[in-house]
Amino acid sequence: MAGHVVVILGPAPEADPGLLAEVAERESAALGVAGEVRVADDAVAFAAELDAAGARPGVAVVALPGPDSRARALIGRGTPFDSRLVWLDLARADRVPAADATHLHGRGVWGLAWAIRHAVHRTAGAGRRVPYGADPDQYGELIMPIGVDALPGPPAVAMLLHGGFYRSIWGADLMDALAVDLARRGFAVWNVEYRRPDLHGWDATVADVAAAHAALGDLGAPLDLGRVAVIGHSAGGQLALRLAADRWAGDGGIALGVSLAGLLDLDECDARELSGGATAGALGGGHDRLPAVYAASSPLARVPLGGPQLVVQGAQDDLDLIDFNRRYTRAAEAAGDHVTYLEQPGDHFSVIDPAAGIWAATAAEMAARLGVTARG
Repeated sequence: MAGHVVVILGPAPEADPGLLAEVAERESAALGVAGEVRVADDAVAFAAELDAAGARPGVAVVALPGPDSRARALIGRGTPFDSRLVWLDLARADRVPAADATHLHGRGVWGLAWAIRHAVHRTAGAGRRVPYGADPDQYGELIMPIGVDALPGPPAVAMLLHGGFYRSIWGADLMDALAVDLARRGFAVWNVEYRRPDLHGWDATVADVAAAHAALGDLGAPLDLGRVAVIGHSAGGQLALRLAADRWAGDGGIALGVSLAGLLDLDECDARELSGGATAGALGGGHDRLPAVYAASSPLARVPLGGPQLVVQGAQDDLDLIDFNRRYTRAAEAAGDHVTYLEQPGDHFSVIDPAAGIWAATAAEMAARLGVTARG
């Protein structure tokens, strides 16, 4: 992991500079890295600060250009340190080209914490970004096992699908910490980005998840494709079990489906208007208007899925999610599926926090099910 991160604020920052500095200080301390915040008075100074930070080997860089047009023009120019650079807009800013750097947006002030995390993880250099399609959002980060004893053969694969209620402001960076933790446990990790339906439509999202899974055989790495777990968080939990159901109904290729606080009953997600009606927005309409789309997409509507599953739920999460996951498990078991249900203390993000007990229990169960015994 990178040992230093520099946050650069452009002229006329979108939020109070003092507050941004406080967030940066807290997040750097939490990650155990040195952090500093640089403030530029104009676009020329912003460009100079950016180049100076990038010239420091191994330093992660987060840049907030703000509204200044000259500062924003730097986003797409490309730099020699793009692999260590994260651009951040606090407000939503779709389809901003960022060359080979990462652009995060629309998460407000707390987005700075996510940007710092992503910059630090990217700078560690553990992953290799591989496109599986032509769109900028069609890629995955492949991380091979890190710091483990010699494996007896090709490693099992953990394919990760992030959540975010299907909105494009959330991306694969949500799963960075989990990806590194799984790699240290002896898994090869395929952390997938996909086109979200708010910009591309539901069919594009479903197609991308399938394409990302199919791409595992073309990554040019030794992988045990007989031991693939597809693991999704929140909305990604629905996508993971949908993919598993589709594959188990076809030619297989998935050994375990894992839902982490997943949206496993899309009809009720829509009926209860979770996250401001995000389900109808993603699928293109309500469950009463598009019953066939919901029937194909909702894990609860698909039981039995036809393969082994691990359903994980934090006990302090949204009560509707607890309801969905408990009811799904009962229905899947009654239909003949083999489902392990794990509910332990934790909130919505504890299930993707390597320091949380619920994640430790999840990882141990996955390792046991897939025969992963590597230790550092």
